[in-house]
Formats: sequence, structure tokens, C-alpha cells
Amino acid sequence: MINNSEIFETLNMINSEHLDVRTITMGISLLDCADEDYKKATMKVYDKITKYAENLVKTGCDIEKEFGIPIINKRISVTPISHVAAASGHYVDFAKALDRAADTTGVNFIGGYSALVAKGYTASDRLFVESIPEALAETKKMCSSVNVASTKAGINMDAVRQMGQVIKKAAELDDMACAKLVVFANAVEDNPFMAGAFHGTGEGECVINVGVSGPGVVKCALEKVKGEPFGVVADTIKKTAFKITRMGQMVAVEASKRLGVPFGIVDLSLAPTPAVGDSVAYILEEMGLEQCGTHGTTAALALLNDAVKKGGVMASSYVGGLSGAFIPVSEDAGMIAAAANGCLTLEKLEAMTCVCSVGLDMIAVPGDTSAETISGIIADEAAIGMVNSKTTAVRIIPARGKKVGDMVEFGGLLGQAPIMPLNTKSCADFIARGGRIPAPLQSLKN
Repeated sequence: MINNSEIFETLNMINSEHLDVRTITMGISLLDCADEDYKKATMKVYDKITKYAENLVKTGCDIEKEFGIPIINKRISVTPISHVAAASGHYVDFAKALDRAADTTGVNFIGGYSALVAKGYTASDRLFVESIPEALAETKKMCSSVNVASTKAGINMDAVRQMGQVIKKAAELDDMACAKLVVFANAVEDNPFMAGAFHGTGEGECVINVGVSGPGVVKCALEKVKGEPFGVVADTIKKTAFKITRMGQMVAVEASKRLGVPFGIVDLSLAPTPAVGDSVAYILEEMGLEQCGTHGTTAALALLNDAVKKGGVMASSYVGGLSGAFIPVSEDAGMIAAAANGCLTLEKLEAMTCVCSVGLDMIAVPGDTSAETISGIIADEAAIGMVNSKTTAVRIIPARGKKVGDMVEFGGLLGQAPIMPLNTKSCADFIARGGRIPAPLQSLKN
């Protein structure tokens, strides 16, 4: 229950330290919208989304005004469309229906143009994945994701190979398409953050999930313990994460009550923005690194990620989603600076993904990067997720006409990114093998 003392406690963090609720995301099941007639199915999809989310944006804005808590995005996630459209095909028509529903409800993004193919394809899954570039090019607010690996199943290397081709084609059709496309290992069903959000088949009919933010708040807290041992650093982050997550819990409960929809989870991930002072990289540098990417960065990120989870989990009835620290290069002012001067490399980012929340996120690479190289990057990241039983992801953007050293502008929360160099040696024969990389020994837990 929201009370004034908890609201007042957050005012300074909101006003001066970039604290906000990054997103309220309504998850909606579309399983009952499946129909052999794609026209009927897409109409059911549109009608159900617009009915359930009719007051989502208004409710978020009302909570913002009444409690003074910025809520940056209002979003929708839906059942993976590969499931809903399997009986009818015409996948791009479903994408357009999702986009129309997003426009009608006024949300910022809608996620769930997704497929789950960690172990293998159905015939319809393969066709669905082929449709992704066109679907992204034909829509503005729709986001897409594909889960190609899991600890239980291994890595579907046929899907990894296809996703390299899909990303290349998407980049050719639309400069912004790849910013709305994520390739996952161990994807979660209740993630409120785009571009990877979808409403899992294990979820209820409709839920409210909230994603919080607050890197600036953590950095400001660490400024007060400069030079202290790491035990003090960890304790400071835990206490701060508790306050940040508590705010998210209050907003989630209030939104749930007003919309008449069950509260799902709070995702307590630290989600940065390009704004100066709202950076995960700055937190790591506050611990004593001259710049993010230097030696010690992975250890600092491991401490941060663990402390955020330990502090946040005590503040919410249900914690879920990805929950940790995000490191999207283009969306973090400190990461942008470190990548631009070469201190932060793709190899270092890959090492950091072993201990952080997700993976290689918003990475811009030369436009002539081959599909096989992109698939190799996806395979490496999927392997980290599979072996470590954690969610990892790749959101990579081959920037048309750009080369190493150039900058690419995305705008808004997506920011800008330097074009990062890649290893020039080929992995084409490795990717061409296809098949499935077997699940690791730790998958045998039964």
C-alpha cells in the first residue's frame, strides 16, 4: 500500500538522481485468439488487446501526477505470436494488428512477435522467423524476440544461423528494425522490458509487471562511501536497491488495483539512459575504475548485480523478469564514452555478460558484417546463458554504410552508439554445421 512517508523518501531521488519507473507493462494472453482464418484471428487479437489495455496509459499518467513518480513508458506484452498464428499463417498481418492495437491504446511499445525454438522448429516456427524482417519494417511500435537456446535444451544452431540472416535482412529493410529485435537464451516469461518482452504461456490471463530504474541513485549513494571496503559498497547498493524496488512495488500495486488486473512482478533491473548521470558504467567507475572496460570491470559488475538482487528482493512481494544490471551500449552515456575510445571492447562486454542481467545489448557493428559473424556472436552469448543457467541475449545492429569509428544515432532512450570492431576471422564453417549443441551436464537436475 502506498503511503506518504515512502513517497517523500523518494522525492529527492526523483528530482535530482534520475529515479523513475521505466515501464508499466501489461501482459495479455492471446491463446484464445487463435483461428484458422487469419482475418478473424487478427481481429480477435486487436479487439482483446484494446479492450484489456484501454485504460493502461491513462492509469499510468494518473499515478505519475498523483504521486510525482515519473513513469517513462507504458507497454504491452502478448503471448508469442508464433503460437497464436500457427494455425493460420499470414504472420505479418498479425504484426500489423499488434501495431494498430499499440496505436489505439497509446502505448510506447508492444512486444511478443516472438518464437521459442530452443530445441527445434515446427514448420510454422521456421516460416514465422522468416517473416520477422518484413514484420519489423512494416510496423513502428512492435518488438520481436526469438529464444534459440536454454540450459535444458541446448542451442538450436539452425535457429542461430537463421537469426544471423534475419538480422542482416532486417537491417537492410529498416535502419531501426534491429533495435526492436532480441535473440535470447533462457528467455523469461514475465520480462517487462523491450525489446524482449512477451507474455509466457505459463502466465495468467492478464497481469501488470513493472520495471524500475535508478543507476543515478546508486551512483549518488556510492559517492558517500568513497574509499570504503567492498563490504560497505555492497551494503550501500543493497539498501539503495531496496528503496528503488519499493517504489516499483508501490506503483505496481496501485496500477493493479486501478486496472483490476493482478500484479505480476517487479523487475528490479538497473536500466540506464543516455542522460548524463543515469549510467551503469558510472556506477562501476565510482567503485574505483578509471573507465568502464578496464581490468576489474567484470568483478565490479558482479558485485553490483548481486547486491541489487539481494536488496531488491526484500522490497517486493514478487520479483521476476530479468532483475539485475543492464549494459546496453547505446543507452548508457558511460558505456558510449568507453566504447568510443576503445576501452570497452566487444570481448570485454561478452565477459561482463557472464555476471550481469542480460547480454550484448544495443551493439552497433559495421554494415558489411556477415550473417555468419552475427550468428557466431549469438552462439557465443547463447553458450554463456546455457552453461551458466541464466538469461542472455543479443541485440546487435549492423549499421548500413557505417564503418568502425563512425557513430550511429538512434534517438530517444535508444541513444547513440560507436561502430565497434569485430574479429575479422571467419566462423562460417562452424555456423554451417547446423544441428543442436547438446545441453550441458548441469541441465540434468531431475
